[in-house]
Amino acid sequence: MLKNSKIYIGKVIHRRFKPKNHHFKYRVFSLLIDLDDLDEINNKMTMFSYNKFNIISFFDKDHGARDGTSLKNWVKQNLDNIGIDETEIKIKLLCYPRIFGYVFNPLSVFFIYNKDNKIISIFYEVKNTFGEQHTYIFKTQDTEIIKNSCVKKFHVSPFIEMECIYKFRVNKPSDKISVIIEQSDKEGKLLFASQDGVVKDFSEKNLFFSYIFHPLMTFKVIVAIHYEAFKLWLKGIRFIKKKLKIKNNISVENNEFK
Repeated sequence: MLKNSKIYIGKVIHRRFKPKNHHFKYRVFSLLIDLDDLDEINNKMTMFSYNKFNIISFFDKDHGARDGTSLKNWVKQNLDNIGIDETEIKIKLLCYPRIFGYVFNPLSVFFIYNKDNKIISIFYEVKNTFGEQHTYIFKTQDTEIIKNSCVKKFHVSPFIEMECIYKFRVNKPSDKISVIIEQSDKEGKLLFASQDGVVKDFSEKNLFFSYIFHPLMTFKVIVAIHYEAFKLWLKGIRFIKKKLKIKNNISVENNEFK
């Protein structure tokens, strides 16, 4: 059993408010991985591998610079760029793992802690189905509920315009996790998305049961995205063509909201 890494069992909810209502919900499990635990997890657990194929695995190239280099170094470089002391930090990443070699993470969240175990920064890493990624980086205060907002800078859904505002609301990881994103356009609230979960110890047993109760979960995530997009199209919601092609962008943000 690991002290700093955890498993969260929960659900994802999406609700669109306009131009037509649309709602879906599905069950998922996520990993909160302390990056310093990865070698230990790899060595101790039969069904989990680090940067190698297994039933459940984690690859550096799925996050950060996306080139397989050290995620910890990538985080430190970005902290240094915004004037945050990157010595003696702890980095925890909330994400889906690979299952049988496949994963798609619409949103991954990096929680960066200082030597006093206080959160000093948070990275929201957003991906789309075109293989692209944008990371919104915030300095933050160590509060039980972390709130950030920014202008949307990255094309995600082909049914939502770019001219939008994001509001992120995340609780400090504990016995429960909650990540909420509210997206608004000029006329008001457009979309509500959330992921929540209840903590389990990161053990071989809990990892096994997480897999058994959520078989092929990562495949289900990408299938669900396309299925829900098809239903939006059937409802007559306008398709918005992606204009820019990017691979991996980063923006430094500084907004919070009450």
